[in-house]
Amino acid sequence: MRPKIGITLGDVAGIGPEIVLKALVCPELKGLCRPVVIGHLSVLEHYRKILGHQIFGAQNLGVPPKLKPISSPEELLAEQDEAAIPVVDFSLPPLDDIVPGQPQARTGEAAIIYIKQAVALVQSGYLAAMTTTPISKWAIAQAGYKYPGHTELLAELTNAKIYAMMLVGGPLKVVLATTHCALSEVPGQISQIKLMELIQLIHRELPRWGVPNPRIAVAGLNPHAGEKGMFGREEEERIRPAVAAAKSLDIDVIGPLPADTLFYRVAKGMADVVLAMYHDQGLIPLKLLAFRQAVNITLGLPVIRTSVGHGCATDIAGRGSADPTSLLEAVRLAAQAATLPW
Repeated sequence: MRPKIGITLGDVAGIGPEIVLKALVCPELKGLCRPVVIGHLSVLEHYRKILGHQIFGAQNLGVPPKLKPISSPEELLAEQDEAAIPVVDFSLPPLDDIVPGQPQARTGEAAIIYIKQAVALVQSGYLAAMTTTPISKWAIAQAGYKYPGHTELLAELTNAKIYAMMLVGGPLKVVLATTHCALSEVPGQISQIKLMELIQLIHRELPRWGVPNPRIAVAGLNPHAGEKGMFGREEEERIRPAVAAAKSLDIDVIGPLPADTLFYRVAKGMADVVLAMYHDQGLIPLKLLAFRQAVNITLGLPVIRTSVGHGCATDIAGRGSADPTSLLEAVRLAAQAATLPW
């Protein structure tokens, strides 16, 4: 049976509502899952009205989807009309006068509410998994939240203690040891204990994502992986000991390896996943190879969560030109994970 996947609208001043509408008319989506949208029905109707011609006319994407408001979680357990997409629209404050391309505190607040509702519905068994569209970190900060992104909020909501961001695209799977922080802060956030925990997390979680016996390659932090301490001591004092400790537990892991050649070698099949030390080290090669298909997965949660691999793209919001490819790929991976034994 196709799993029910909740899809959040993200920051509604960005491209989230547009890519959701485009995905909903894609035959591939209904073949993968039974989609459930989590967000303001009024916002979806607003975007369908202003983008109707661009999305469903000029681009020949098919008939606009029929949207059905859901007033309680229990309605999700009833037999669904396959022609209508359920929209979870309960307990939401009014959100009027949305201007595409202009995130604000209200859109940030709404994005947080969507995420909280999605997590609750998955935890309660009403949904099998959740897929998120992009939020504006600036807007959620304006709403009073200090989360640097989805990952930290999801960890808090699910009481996850050890978690990580994994990006998947093309031939690469990349887990990040550090995420949204200044480059100058990265060395201070890397420790032997943390890296050991992340290697164990990858080894434990990758089977859920279709890799039963993961081969893990760990990147160095410094040029040439430190060159035996000539260009920095992090490799010798923190990364190499973490890899050695993981090896002693029969985990298939190697490193630290120079990052400038590592991603090429992994793309050619040397390993299944890279543990990168910082955000851009891991995401530049992945997005170079698979920009449109990149998907963000959160490891270590008790719920299945995937996300698009891009941001709100406020510069093109409301123009009808947003690409739903990453969203479709994110839903595909969520549906796949929901059907695997775990």
